[in-house]
Amino acid sequence: MKLRNLRGPGAVALPALLVVLLLAASGSAAAEGRRTVEYWVAAVPTTWNVVPNERDAINHMEFTREETTFRTVVYRGYTRDWAKPISGGIPGPLLHARVGDTILVHFKNLDNEFDRPHSMHFHGVHYRFGSDGSYIPGFSGPGASVKPGQSFTYRLVAGRDSVGVWPYHDHSPSMDESIGGGLYGALSILGPGERAPDHEFVVYLESQLGFMTINGHAFVGNTPVFHARVGDLVQWDVLAMGDDFHTFHVHGHRWRDPDGTFVDTKTLGPADSFRVRWREDASGTWLYHCHVEGHMMNGMIGIYVVKP
Repeated sequence: MKLRNLRGPGAVALPALLVVLLLAASGSAAAEGRRTVEYWVAAVPTTWNVVPNERDAINHMEFTREETTFRTVVYRGYTRDWAKPISGGIPGPLLHARVGDTILVHFKNLDNEFDRPHSMHFHGVHYRFGSDGSYIPGFSGPGASVKPGQSFTYRLVAGRDSVGVWPYHDHSPSMDESIGGGLYGALSILGPGERAPDHEFVVYLESQLGFMTINGHAFVGNTPVFHARVGDLVQWDVLAMGDDFHTFHVHGHRWRDPDGTFVDTKTLGPADSFRVRWREDASGTWLYHCHVEGHMMNGMIGIYVVKP
């Protein structure tokens, strides 16, 4: 039957049905992202202190600034066109997207101190070879070795297999020194229709200056103190770089592994990452740490405060 021959109630019902279908399709597109999200990031020289208060409060040890401070290059987030720095350090800024999104990361190398090339290589998302950011002599393009003063835009797509948290890091010719100095960050991808957490905690396990670090810092009083309230939906983004394997543990809490079993400790190695979520129900001042004892005692430990 042709549309122009419809008469009576059917003539009204069909347009109404089309409106409903269009609204549903629009809602589905919004739930899956299908946006273009943009970030401006730069590699910037900085002075970094691994133990800012110069103390290991648990073991009653003290350090000097000379023992805990070094010059390095970190990722910093900026407002549009690198107008103003807004976030970053060790780790770099937390980048967010949702399944279906196209992600444009505008990167500029501001390393005027070490004069090294840098790049950004992203795990967990889709891209063409030109946005891989990894240096391969004779094959890679300008995004794999961005010279000081130059910039490059990486074009990424968050697929349905991108849900979770993923590392990004330097993969240029200077990647070894750069990653050791803290040139890495995290990319957090929400699933279709998935609710954003009330609190998102990034825990990056690495080592600097012989200390075992969380987000570039070592020992309680220097590592991040995370906060939540009972009833909050919390998400832990746990990642590792370097050469070591770690076992992440939060006191007083458990979560489900993908196979459905409850766990309270999870192992991860270099460039591994995972996220865990729970609805907070346990007030208190809790420790979180790597359960490799030598790592914990050498700084890889922090505090999580949950208020009633």
